[in-house]
Amino acid sequence: MKATHFGRNAAIAVIAAGALALTACGSDNATNTPAGTQSAASGPKVTGTLTGIGASSTGAAMDAWKAGFSTANSGATVQYSPDGSGAGRKAIIDGSAQFAGSDAYLKDEELESSKAKCGPDGAINIPVYISPIAVAFNIPDVKELKLDAATVAKIFRGEIANWNDPAIAALNEGVTLPDLKVTPVNRSDDSGTTTNFTDYLAAAAPEVWTDKAAGIWPATLAGENAKGTSGVVKTVTDTPGAVTYADDSAVSGKLGTASIKVGEEFVKISAEAAAKAVEAGKPVDGRAANDVAIKLDRKTTESGAYPVVLVSYHVVCTTYETKEVADLVKAFESYVVSDEGQKTAADAAKSAPLSKTLQDKATAAIETIKAKS
Repeated sequence: MKATHFGRNAAIAVIAAGALALTACGSDNATNTPAGTQSAASGPKVTGTLTGIGASSTGAAMDAWKAGFSTANSGATVQYSPDGSGAGRKAIIDGSAQFAGSDAYLKDEELESSKAKCGPDGAINIPVYISPIAVAFNIPDVKELKLDAATVAKIFRGEIANWNDPAIAALNEGVTLPDLKVTPVNRSDDSGTTTNFTDYLAAAAPEVWTDKAAGIWPATLAGENAKGTSGVVKTVTDTPGAVTYADDSAVSGKLGTASIKVGEEFVKISAEAAAKAVEAGKPVDGRAANDVAIKLDRKTTESGAYPVVLVSYHVVCTTYETKEVADLVKAFESYVVSDEGQKTAADAAKSAPLSKTLQDKATAAIETIKAKS
């Protein structure tokens, strides 16, 4: 792979990683991956308590990671508070957490601020979780819709008031759409899911979505709001006609989801389709070699790619105060990006395993973490 692009072969690698993960737990290194991607049980044991704050979208994966890591390291505990991506990035910068979960990589100014607590090289972004963002709705007797970017943008801007609007009907021939009010529901907190969703809308439907991508929902737009992934999903579940955007792992029950138009086809939401969109991404310009932040191509026309996707990162310091903390962070993150950790997340949260290319880059980044003393 060239240093400036996640090559086209990465799509194959993503699928291969998922297949390999199903068998990798049978031996210490069944897939010949680097040491950092082996089972947590095969690495050195660590003890202590690790504190993280951040994204709520990865809740199911985090619960699985915490359990798996603690099982392999009986003296180690991971505490994680799902207060939102913005809260997580703030916490790693001010030193109140040892890692952050964020569905958006650190901005340049945040990287600069992180140097006060994380050493002269600041913090780095390590991809740990790939998942599609569902456009999820509560329409009685309707479980699937086809939508394009412009229509999604109009729905969330309040420009489409009823579900039987001609713009929706034109994309869904043969579907009986009710005369039911559309109630958009957005995140009330600073959210990486909001950042990714608005980034998609701003790129794919710029003539409709005129706001910039941001973690805070535009205050000028009407609608309901709720805190966290679970909050918006519950609100939509309790409200006929409501619609939201949320990590696909949290969407179930009576909620339906939309297929999104990409090129000339409508792509159904899936982990595989999300992974295919990620392979079209590129490294973020101007970052250090051990920072694995990815710039996604929201306007991709790649067949089978689902561009409403998030890559969730664990944001960690490059330098910690003590060796004990540095070793604990390295051990946990090595488990998270390992074959075992990625399979655990996929089983719990319907996420896509990291491709072998991303897995190797993440492992190399984790190995650079060090201690002051």
